[in-house]
Amino acid sequence: MPDNLLPAVVLGIDTPIGLAIIRDLGRRGVPVYGIARSAEALGLRSRYLKRGLLRAGDGTAGVVAQLRQLYEEIGEACLFAISETDINALNAERAHLQGYRLLFASAEAMALVLDKTATYAVAERVGIHVPRTLQPASLEHATAEVGKLRYPVVLKWADPNGVAPPLKQAGLLLDKVHYCADAAALLAYLRPYQAAGLYPLVQEYCAGYGLGQFILMRDGQPHYLFQHRRLHEWPPEGGVSTVCQSLPLSQHMEQMRRSVALLRALRWEGVAMVEYRHDPVTGQSALMEVNGRFWGSLPLACHAGAAFPWLLYQLHGLHRPVWQTPYRAGLRCRFMLPETRRLLRVLGRRGGAAEFASYLIDFARPGTRYYVHDWRDPGPLWADVTQMLWRALHNLPGMRRHRIDF
Repeated sequence: MPDNLLPAVVLGIDTPIGLAIIRDLGRRGVPVYGIARSAEALGLRSRYLKRGLLRAGDGTAGVVAQLRQLYEEIGEACLFAISETDINALNAERAHLQGYRLLFASAEAMALVLDKTATYAVAERVGIHVPRTLQPASLEHATAEVGKLRYPVVLKWADPNGVAPPLKQAGLLLDKVHYCADAAALLAYLRPYQAAGLYPLVQEYCAGYGLGQFILMRDGQPHYLFQHRRLHEWPPEGGVSTVCQSLPLSQHMEQMRRSVALLRALRWEGVAMVEYRHDPVTGQSALMEVNGRFWGSLPLACHAGAAFPWLLYQLHGLHRPVWQTPYRAGLRCRFMLPETRRLLRVLGRRGGAAEFASYLIDFARPGTRYYVHDWRDPGPLWADVTQMLWRALHNLPGMRRHRIDF
């Protein structure tokens, strides 16, 4: 093992986020063990994965037992967790994870950033603009306030993980993000939530583009900074990034200072993304949220040379210093499946022909990379394409009763 590197265990290798961590660490000689929910997980096909496992059982107890058994086999290791659900579950079991160096935030820190209302209050204290936000206490409260809002509005939950169980019990779906064009649509959307007595935040829509600022913190100090701009999202009105571009640190530097001040005020340790909606007309950046974990566009950062998994592993795992080395600005990264879905949505709109041309041109653009495809590690792309073809064929009329093996 080069330079006495500890093994890394990554819980959650089904998505491009987990895949990016595997690739970033594995290329540097770190033995990476990955745990997936499904046998079709992208990370299981990576050549940089030393060993892949499927999650043991459905609950936290099975995963913790699996991690303890793995520790008996490989010894001390650094533990990465991708999803907020897994981070919260593992934080509750820290006493049973001795032997692991836990590379995710504490329960107290996660609780604060998952509570958007609390995060917004801290953000305003450090000078960050927060869009006007309403937290309805009841449908009557919402009815009295909806006329004061500027439309459209965005609806999202202050603590999605906390409300998921009671919403499910009431037979209600948890929409991560929902848009309403006017007061009537807003009240119609809120009405079913009377059954649970819980309501999402209602936030005035902010014009502009998504700006993500990524920061590695330790002891109240930033150790690495990176930022990107969202070029496309799915859904197009606002959602996950499908095409994003790395930005030089010389842009939005004052906003980056505020982001660092926010994480310092939150007493944040480790990696986080502070996400804004930036309006180039007014120059104002409005806070959307703080992601207290590895973010969806992590592949862009890694492609650009901002190796956050490796930096976190060194700084918090091995307790070695890291430095702000240059990364490549202007690099684009594409998440092809949702980007293709976005294209199909906008083709019929004004400018659809230009969107189609841009979609094709990006394949030939020298500065384009991909969330999944990497010529040095082709297995995950092949697995992804095979699964998509299987699903497409399976849904064809007359094919649903027949299995096709590839």
